[in-house]
Amino acid sequence: MAKMSVDDKLGLDLFHTDEHNPHITVNEDYDNMEEIRKVLLACPAGLYHYENGKVTFSHEGCLECGTCRVLSIDKVVKSWDHPMGGAGVQFRQG
Repeated sequence: MAKMSVDDKLGLDLFHTDEHNPHITVNEDYDNMEEIRKVLLACPAGLYHYENGKVTFSHEGCLECGTCRVLSIDKVVKSWDHPMGGAGVQFRQG
C-alpha cells in the first residue's frame, strides 16, 4: 500500500454538519492580533480567517481537535462545545 499524505487521509474523513448550530462561536470583533494570529496558524483545517477587521470561522470541516479552545477560549473563541449527537467528524483513516 502506498504511503498517504495528511491531505489524502483527511480527504477520507466524513463530516456531518449541523448547519444551524455551529459548535464553535467566535468573537468577530476581537482585535488582539497576537491572539488572532495564534488561532489562524494553529487550526489544522485552516477554518479561521481574518478579513476586513473581523475574525470568521467556518465549522464545516472542523476536526474537533480543540486546539483553538486551548489557545484562545474567552478571547477569539467565545464558545466551544462538542457537536450535537450525530454531527461532527468521522475519522476514516488513522
